[in-house]
Amino acid sequence: MANIRYDDLQVTEGTYIPEIGKTYPQDDPHARLSRISHDRQIAIDENYPYDDRSLKYRFLNFISYIFILYISLGIYLYTAMGLRVHGRKRLRQYKKQMPNGAITIANHCYFIDCPAVLIGVHAGYTTRIPMFAPNFSTKFNFFMRVVGGVPIPENNMAALKKFNAAFDAFNERKAWFHIFPEAARWDFYKPLRPFQKGAFSMAYKYNKPILPCAINYRERTGIYRLFGPKDKPLLTVEIGEPIYPDTTKPRRDEVERMLHESHEQMLKLMGITHNTWEEKFND
Repeated sequence: MANIRYDDLQVTEGTYIPEIGKTYPQDDPHARLSRISHDRQIAIDENYPYDDRSLKYRFLNFISYIFILYISLGIYLYTAMGLRVHGRKRLRQYKKQMPNGAITIANHCYFIDCPAVLIGVHAGYTTRIPMFAPNFSTKFNFFMRVVGGVPIPENNMAALKKFNAAFDAFNERKAWFHIFPEAARWDFYKPLRPFQKGAFSMAYKYNKPILPCAINYRERTGIYRLFGPKDKPLLTVEIGEPIYPDTTKPRRDEVERMLHESHEQMLKLMGITHNTWEEKFND
């Protein structure tokens, strides 16, 4: 396995780096590695229900959070992936300072890493998650929709206006958002990749704090070797401290500051003392 980005990676003592036999890109940190079968056609245009207020959707959204997210996926994550959550005490400490919600961010490292973070922060069913639009044309379409996924339209200004209007409405309803600033999923990758600016621009626009979370790995040992995939590590969600926008300062400066502080905080949460990617890519 030739992963040059691992050669100079330095971590704190006891930080686990999984070896799962994957080779990752060395030059494009946002390359999409997942190969998903697009077996249906979902039009992500100006007619898509980005903010679906129908009774049917709201019912499915509420029920899905209970039975799919917290029960079904929760059981799998805790038993098969050994999910642990650190930092909930810190989250309770800041709860009163986030009356209009927050934007959680995390490293994108597993196909159900988003549920792990949502369970970790006790997210509510009104949480909304901007997602890669083509993935809605797959067998996961129903699941992504009912847990709050909203496709990001591509190359369609009319659709993008509807998408933005939907998030304006979500913000008015004090919804939490979740975003992966690394953009693409790289399974069980340890270095922290460069961040895109979308989450931080949204934090400034809506005056919502960024809540950095980091997903760490643990060696699969003991009883977990009986109940989960032996070739995959166990997961720990680390909840950091919120980073607040200062809307009295220029947007560009604040986006840069929040991106930098989030990246630095997540490096610490991940036990990385020397990372091998810059915090931004092709700025």
